[in-house]
Amino acid sequence: MTQSWKITALAPRVTVEAALLAHEEAIDWDPDIVLAGSEIAENRPDDWQLEAWLPRRPRPADRAAVARLFGENPPRLATERLPETDWVTQSQQLLEPIRAGRFHVRTPDHPEADEPGVLTLTIPASQAFGTGQHETTAGCLAMLSHMKRQGTVFRNIADIGTGTGLLAFAAMELWPHALTTASDIDPVCLAVVQENAARNRVSIGPRSGELTMLVAEGMDHPLLDARGPYDLLIANILAGPLTELAPDFSRAVVHGGSLLLAGLLESQEKALRAAYRRAGFRLAARLVNGDWSVLWLRRRAIR
Repeated sequence: MTQSWKITALAPRVTVEAALLAHEEAIDWDPDIVLAGSEIAENRPDDWQLEAWLPRRPRPADRAAVARLFGENPPRLATERLPETDWVTQSQQLLEPIRAGRFHVRTPDHPEADEPGVLTLTIPASQAFGTGQHETTAGCLAMLSHMKRQGTVFRNIADIGTGTGLLAFAAMELWPHALTTASDIDPVCLAVVQENAARNRVSIGPRSGELTMLVAEGMDHPLLDARGPYDLLIANILAGPLTELAPDFSRAVVHGGSLLLAGLLESQEKALRAAYRRAGFRLAARLVNGDWSVLWLRRRAIR
């Protein structure tokens, strides 16, 4: 048991969700600060709160780090001291399991799903973004399930910006014999993905049916080049980097191959799709989860 503290910011739902995505991109984030976003009340679905738990009294640098997630106009931050408790368990218990496509995503505090055909993945809530709670991650799980129902077969998969490894694990559940590579810009993710791989019985290694994890900015890594081109590339990041990466992703995906993009607001979809049309992709399917778009694009085949 430790004495814990909490920083709370109240903001519209879209603002809190954008802050959670900004946290995913923060390469120097203090892993002691655990984040979660949630509705304030069931009858106020657009009023949200961002909560940051700490195992210590917040320092000015901690408050500044939370404020930066909101950009130039952060909301007011309230700080409170919590009763003595197991703060990691407390944060995990706040996240209920979700069902997305064929997947049941839970924290270790919740049981596995007891349903035929449902695939359970376990991700600790202390790792915040990438637990499946955010609409972009849940939407990707639903779209991967849709791809599988359409009869697609993937043999070489990459998950760029993998975070906790969740989407890579999901793809490996659906296509267990594929060669699978995951990468993230944050070196902390190496240990996180390895721990979660063991938790989900995913083998780490270079062969088909195993996961290769590496640290890279975008596609800038010799091993990503060597293992490509890919017939499925997954990228759940942000609209800006996704737009910039369109030419790189075009080179990294085989003709006729698939690209799963998420991390963009529905309002950003039009501009992003235009960039990927120029890069040689067409839309195969889309879904909207909350305010967020999830896109399945296919690179034009050679005629």
